[in-house]
Amino acid sequence: QVQLVESGGGLVQAGGSLRLSCAASGRTFSNYAMGWFRQAPGKEREFVGVISWNGANTYYADSVKGRFTISRDNAKNTVYLEMNSLTPEDTAVYYCAADRRTDRVLRTSRYYYEYWGQGTQVTVSS
Repeated sequence: QVQLVESGGGLVQAGGSLRLSCAASGRTFSNYAMGWFRQAPGKEREFVGVISWNGANTYYADSVKGRFTISRDNAKNTVYLEMNSLTPEDTAVYYCAADRRTDRVLRTSRYYYEYWGQGTQVTVSS
C-alpha cells in the first residue's frame, strides 16, 4: 500500500513558477514509476508527465514539455513537479500517482496508476 500526499499548490501570476511535491509512504516507493496528472473544472483528468523508478527517464505531455520538469528523491520518498512559465490554461487540481508495475514502462493513461494523492490546487491568474 502506498499513500501519496501532494503539496505546494497555490495562486500564481501568469509567467510565474511553482514547485509541487508528492510525499509517499511505504518502502516500495522507489520501485514505482510516478506520474503527475491534472484536472481542470469540467474536463477529464489528463496526463502531465511521468518519471521512471530511478529518475533516469521522464516523459511529458506536449502541452507542458519544456516548461515542466519532474524529478524524484527516493531517499526522501518524494517526487517533484517544477512548473515554469505558467499560463491560465495550467489552472487545475494536480495529482501525483504511482504505477506499481515493475516492467519499467512509462505510462500516460491514468487507468494504469493504482495509487493517487488527494490533489493540490494550482491557479494561474492572467
